[in-house]
Amino acid sequence: MSTVRDTALHSGDSTTSELIANVVLAVSFAGFVVSWGVLFQWIDEATTVAGATVLVLLGVALLVAAVGLVAVGVASRLDRLDTTPSPTAGFTVGAVFGVLWSVLGALFATTLLGAGTVLWVPAAVAFGAAGSLAATITREDIGSTVPVAVVLAMLGGAVVLGQIDAAWVWAPAWSSASFPGSELIPAVVIAGSLLAAWSGAKAKAGFGAQGRQAGAFALIGTVVFGMLAVLGLLIGFIVVNGLETMLTGASLLGGQLTIPVVGVTIPWPAFPFATNVTGGLFVEVPGVLPATIGTLWLVFGAVVFAVPLGVGAAVFLTEYAEHGRFTQVVEVATNGLWSTPSIVFGLFGLAFLVPRISGGNSILVGQLVLGFMLLPLVLITSREAVLAVPDEYRDASAALGVTKWQTIRSVVVPAAMPGTITGVILGVGRIAGETAPLLLVFGGPPYPSNTPNVLGSFALTPNPPFVTNEALLSPASALPYQLYSTITAGVFPKEIFTNQQFGWGTALVLLLVVIGLYAVGVGSRLYFRRKLHHE
Repeated sequence: MSTVRDTALHSGDSTTSELIANVVLAVSFAGFVVSWGVLFQWIDEATTVAGATVLVLLGVALLVAAVGLVAVGVASRLDRLDTTPSPTAGFTVGAVFGVLWSVLGALFATTLLGAGTVLWVPAAVAFGAAGSLAATITREDIGSTVPVAVVLAMLGGAVVLGQIDAAWVWAPAWSSASFPGSELIPAVVIAGSLLAAWSGAKAKAGFGAQGRQAGAFALIGTVVFGMLAVLGLLIGFIVVNGLETMLTGASLLGGQLTIPVVGVTIPWPAFPFATNVTGGLFVEVPGVLPATIGTLWLVFGAVVFAVPLGVGAAVFLTEYAEHGRFTQVVEVATNGLWSTPSIVFGLFGLAFLVPRISGGNSILVGQLVLGFMLLPLVLITSREAVLAVPDEYRDASAALGVTKWQTIRSVVVPAAMPGTITGVILGVGRIAGETAPLLLVFGGPPYPSNTPNVLGSFALTPNPPFVTNEALLSPASALPYQLYSTITAGVFPKEIFTNQQFGWGTALVLLLVVIGLYAVGVGSRLYFRRKLHHE
């Protein structure tokens, strides 16, 4: 183990190892971000910077990271840096490097050297054994840097030397698909950036226990950032493609709003795409208002159906039922229902609910089907939230002479409300975008000319159930169903939009509706949380 002492290799407040590691981390992060941009076609792979294409620069980034890792690893092994490495990088690291090196050896033997099965199998075994031994029999500073650097150098060198470029195609024999270099290079750089970030973070922390912790944090943090970046890119892609359609005919003060009672009309923003119906002879800008209203009615009905049942079942299972075989069966069944594909719920609605309720597609059946989908998640999250309520709350309430039901109603349920609302938020986000069950039990015409008038359709009848609602028993449209109908219709009935343009606009409105529902749920959760803590 290297001695822990001050050396001459200091620059300001940072040691040389920290400086080199920071360079490696910066290069790996830049390569990670740029590679995702190339994969999502936000960055053209043919773009040149200082005479080099983006793909070549990604290869250079891997080479720079490799040189930095070798420098810090060798310097630490020669006791030129202030580090505290362990005797070995560990068998887990050795196993991972063995797999990586074996895959790398097989790929280079088959794709670059043109070797057959007789040669690439020994090459994979030899490379894998070398990578595993390099990580396990050497000290941690060498075992955690040099094997990674070799992988990065081989990949980066192949890109920089032109062995793999945008025109290169990998067509594996076991698949009919082919993978062009314009997609493979960014994918390889993403994987290499993760390795470089892990190794660079370990080196920056001086290896040892702190280095392993820093490496894990860097790896997990980079993956989390990548997931958020992919989410941001997807949202940005939808916004870029759908914003122009959604803003067609929009005007800041082009509309009019009549105030009830007083009858005064004031200027109001106009968004025809969001406020117009889809079909109709006199509609200049087709909109998605019927689909938006249908989506809101679906979500409302599903929440009204599922939340009381789910919360009530959670309270019963937690506060009244004995924890035995019955609760175990309910837990297994609930988890199974939550993991059931949505099309199965749609088939259940088509076979069981449609003949008994409406005789055809209807809003009510769609609400019930989505409610059944939402119910398991509400039950699971509500039960966990009720279990998380401290027993001190119940004991304090019982000490005041309050009955058990009053304790549950006034103490347990309010304390569990933030967790319950979290489950409702997650469930609403899922059911609002469901399409498969709606195709079977809900959908109406692809381009509706009116909105479902649910509130105005209630009527009294002399026969049970004494109240009817024609709108609830009729088919309608929802944003996911509208998007599906637009894609499959072939030709859009209005010349102002193409099918693709109207579809992107519908997708953007659906995204905004789901985000709005999330915002309402998050606001409700914050309200109950502050109320619980008397803020």
